[in-house]
Amino acid sequence: MLLLPPAPPPSPAAAGRRGLGRGATACIRCSSVRELESSPSPRPGASLPPLREAKRVVLVRHGQSTWNAEGRIQGSSDVSVLTPKGESQAETSRQMLLSDSFDACFTSPLARSRRTAEIIWEGRGDDLIPDSDLREIDLYSFQGLLKHEGKERYGVLYQQWQKNAANFSIDGHYPVRELWDRAQNCWERILAHDGKSVLVVAHNAVNQALVATSLGGCCYVFMVVLSNCGASVLDFTPQAGGAPPSVCLNRLNQTPNSPVAAGSSAGRKTNKRVILACQGATQSTPEFGLGRMGYAPLNMLGTIQSQKTAELLLDLKVNGILCSPQVAAVDTATVICEVQEAADCLGVDCVPRYVEMKTLLELEIDDAFQMKQKSFGAMVESGWLGSMDYRTLELLWTQSKEAWQALLNELPDDSTSDRVLVAVGHPAIHLALICRCLDLPMEYMSSFHLDDGSISVIDFPDGPKGRGVVRCTNYTAHLGRWSIPITGTIENDEEF
Repeated sequence: MLLLPPAPPPSPAAAGRRGLGRGATACIRCSSVRELESSPSPRPGASLPPLREAKRVVLVRHGQSTWNAEGRIQGSSDVSVLTPKGESQAETSRQMLLSDSFDACFTSPLARSRRTAEIIWEGRGDDLIPDSDLREIDLYSFQGLLKHEGKERYGVLYQQWQKNAANFSIDGHYPVRELWDRAQNCWERILAHDGKSVLVVAHNAVNQALVATSLGGCCYVFMVVLSNCGASVLDFTPQAGGAPPSVCLNRLNQTPNSPVAAGSSAGRKTNKRVILACQGATQSTPEFGLGRMGYAPLNMLGTIQSQKTAELLLDLKVNGILCSPQVAAVDTATVICEVQEAADCLGVDCVPRYVEMKTLLELEIDDAFQMKQKSFGAMVESGWLGSMDYRTLELLWTQSKEAWQALLNELPDDSTSDRVLVAVGHPAIHLALICRCLDLPMEYMSSFHLDDGSISVIDFPDGPKGRGVVRCTNYTAHLGRWSIPITGTIENDEEF
């Protein structure tokens, strides 16, 4: 992992006032955004300790707090508590995770997080494991201010916190760099636990840091959204010879509410959005052999998946659909389009909607990508891509650059026009598009997982010329009885 000279350490008195935990003055393990973008990224998981067996870690953010509701900057302060809504969100998360046999629960010691953990963990025998490094980011003088007060009082400094977080400095500290170092310390303890399935209940920024450092220490704070009680799932697979484990972000920010509901992204309002809708499952009968996989139509499950996706997207007014020219993608996109245009008949909208639908060659994939890995280990390690030769992956990666730019070109470059664009294709091309959004290299495609019929949401609070913010990945709850459980045992390969 890249090293920088450490930020100026706080004086002992300042450290005491701020209550800094272990690792706050350790060497900085995260470079500035500019240096990171110009340097080769480490292998995903390269900084993690080796594992003896596979491990799943589920990260949950605390429920809504009183300061969340007031719009205050919380940081590592411990004044706010859960609101009634926050308690309800935590109870919903408890029900959502009830069938998972977690072996341990690590939690931030701050009241809002610990109470969330207590609700989710109710009825389980083992005690919660508090870890001070899981507390929220230390924001020093910002803490306790209403967000508009932060903007008015600190001006340029507040803007730097929003748009250049890695280089943000306040009261002699670099909060994000300190946070990334703390997250790295947390992984040492979480992965050292004997349990195969571990729950972690903490906060927005620290959970972002845990996701980022597990994937290689990339500083994309504010480039992913973690909602109150949103769950994210990370799978770790041991490697031979004591090497660091491979890591797969199985899903990001699974919330009890719809992932396409209106809201802010990275604390900023947005009116431009791209939804990556994976096509439904396809026929695998002999007449659709490997040489013609691209021409395979949806099977019955795929038809249901496309209908469920179309129903979910009725909550949004879709302006345009771009889809792969392959049959399953076109069929999925057609269902979405037809349901959108029937919104008035379905009692969702008072007037008919018109949706522009067109095919995009750059979303087409090679037939080889239709082959799925069947074993859990292979899926976690390769994320659909284990059987691909490098040249095939390289062609897809090059193609994804053009596809990503084509999607951005469909978004108006102004602050007033609303635009919701749906891109329909195979999970393989969507994996590449997620990496393009996060400015990750091709090698990171295997660090994400997408299922047939899933959706992933990307917002653009700064417009198409700014960075996209990943709101969720691999959401499948809309599929009802055919949804993929957020969590599940890793004992039985066939369940995956």
